[in-house]
Amino acid sequence: MKHYAGIDVSLEHSSVCVVDADGKIVREGKVASEPETLIRWFNAVGFAGERIGLEAGPQSQWLFAKLMQAGFAMELIETRHAHAAFTAMGVKTDRKDARNIAHLMRLGWFRPVHCKSLPAQETRALLTARKLVQAKLGDVEMSLRGTLRGFGLKVGRTTKKQFAGRVTELVEGHAMLEVIAQALLAVHAVLRRELDGLEKRVLMIARSNAVVQRLMTTPGVGAIVALTYASAIDDPARFTSSKAVGPHFGMTPRRYQSGETDYTGRITKVGDGTVRTALYEAAHVIMTRPVKGGALKSWALRLAKRAGMTKAKVALARKLAVILHRMWVDGTCFNFAAAAA
Repeated sequence: MKHYAGIDVSLEHSSVCVVDADGKIVREGKVASEPETLIRWFNAVGFAGERIGLEAGPQSQWLFAKLMQAGFAMELIETRHAHAAFTAMGVKTDRKDARNIAHLMRLGWFRPVHCKSLPAQETRALLTARKLVQAKLGDVEMSLRGTLRGFGLKVGRTTKKQFAGRVTELVEGHAMLEVIAQALLAVHAVLRRELDGLEKRVLMIARSNAVVQRLMTTPGVGAIVALTYASAIDDPARFTSSKAVGPHFGMTPRRYQSGETDYTGRITKVGDGTVRTALYEAAHVIMTRPVKGGALKSWALRLAKRAGMTKAKVALARKLAVILHRMWVDGTCFNFAAAAA
């Protein structure tokens, strides 16, 4: 008889449940959230079933990859679908969640999620770290400006190199402000140095990646946008059509139809939010700055006259997602003549 299993992953321990084809619980337990421990548990049970399922999460990709290497048939399921299936349960526990995941595996009522490759995960981690350091650097600068403004000292416009000197000049003669500025400027210098190092690393990866270089031939798409997109897609072959990329990243309108009711709402915003942000920023650059590739800009500006700038930028971001995927699959650079046509 076929068997199916579900794993509810937690930081320290994971609940595991094995059911047969009739839905009867064969074995369940709670083990440490380590791949070696889970592999030993399944081997002790003698599990040779059809599928083992676990929800997508911070630890899931690591456990998924290790269990796949051990020869188990793994399925990574979307968290939103699992949550929707579990809302009917009056009591929520890790044990029940593991049971429910096992039943989803048995019935096939789930949508598998792509498990990203290790290089894609590393690139995503680098981009996340860069964004975090960049945000903290901005927080320090804004805090210094706000503190000095309370004493009537205005920093004004400065460049990266002029900021520290300008602040030091303003606080000269104010004992307490000098102490505050010295501490925050020391933190600022460290953050600036580390951000420069991370950005150099990002550019190095972009230069050495042929796919990223090809994507960067698109107007408005730089190293950050191209790397964010490439690390999120990871494997372009998992999309049967380039048009499916827009809905995958939540850039298509939400629709509700029931009986006499039928309306279209705002975009769904499902999927990777960092990709939506990156593509929207690329669309903003195309529409507001003099970049090469006027056909895309002309199309978006015509749309903006009817629907407004914000919706036009979202539509252009969705078009960029489709174009970038097609360029990746075909192995071609951006075709300005085709865009004009």
